[in-house]
Amino acid sequence: MAQPALLPALQLPAGRAAPQLPAGRAAPQLPAGRAAPQLPAGRAARTLSAGNAGMEAGGSRRETAAFVREKVQRITSWLKKTFENQPVPEFNVNAQTINLLHMLVEYSEERERDVSFLIEDMKQRAAEYDAEAEYLQSVLTESLDLSPSSLSKEGTAHLKTLVDSAMILEVEDLSLISFFCAMNDRSLELHAAELKNKEMEQELLNSKKKLTATLLLEEQLEKDLEKVKTHLEIEEAKSESRLQNLQFLKDKSEDLRIRIKIAEEKLTTSGLNQSLMHESLVNLSEKLDGMQKEMVHVKRKLDCYLDLPPNLSLARVKVEEAKRELNALEEKFSKKIEMLTHDMLETRRL
Repeated sequence: MAQPALLPALQLPAGRAAPQLPAGRAAPQLPAGRAAPQLPAGRAARTLSAGNAGMEAGGSRRETAAFVREKVQRITSWLKKTFENQPVPEFNVNAQTINLLHMLVEYSEERERDVSFLIEDMKQRAAEYDAEAEYLQSVLTESLDLSPSSLSKEGTAHLKTLVDSAMILEVEDLSLISFFCAMNDRSLELHAAELKNKEMEQELLNSKKKLTATLLLEEQLEKDLEKVKTHLEIEEAKSESRLQNLQFLKDKSEDLRIRIKIAEEKLTTSGLNQSLMHESLVNLSEKLDGMQKEMVHVKRKLDCYLDLPPNLSLARVKVEEAKRELNALEEKFSKKIEMLTHDMLETRRL
């Protein structure tokens, strides 16, 4: 079964703060399997006594009726005190709600006690400060015969400056040691602040340099981007022109193909010889080129036989003449070899 809501939105009187649970404390839970009893819708918190009886019937076994009644009384008095003359808002009366409200009551009372202790401590300190001030004033008045009214204008100004300095430096007393310690602390803080300012100035300078470099890079990138855009526009224009030309060529090619087909049909119907067609002429041209190449090869073979005599007798005469020339050349060659041999022998003898 679903658990009922812990509390509705209780509206406190104006100027009153809602009490908070202490840190680390959780709201108590009902035992497993136990459902929290609820009052009928529209019943007010004034029926706490009747709700107390229902809670005793279905509440925790560890709580006695007297303890629960005491809780209810404390909660009732605390709610009346909290809301003063205003009516207490309605809420579901069950064990979980009672436990939660009781925890709030305890925490509120504990906080009020802490606040009262703090107030008493502050009052005691104020009384001590007043007594010390009266004592110091009596010492100044009786021993040194000094009072704020008896000081000169310049003395009053110095006193005011001393007081302001003490307030600014937050010294414990007006001794020189306290002033020196406070001034030393302020000097250290000033030195630390100056160092921090220098570091921040250096960081600012580095940031400015980085920002300048970034701006220059951004400017360069913008220029490059403009160039790329211009180049893309030019390329797009070229591409568009090429597409148009391609489409024109496609259309022209299709038109020429249709015209060629029509012309071929006309030539076919007019009885044109197929050997006069372009394909036939191309084939004949290729054959002619092949035959011309073969003729060149044959001519080279025939050139070897062009110097031969026209009949056999003349051929024999030519052969005899060639033999005689060969014999004469052999004799000359032999003589030259003999002469060279003789010269070599003479050279060796010398």
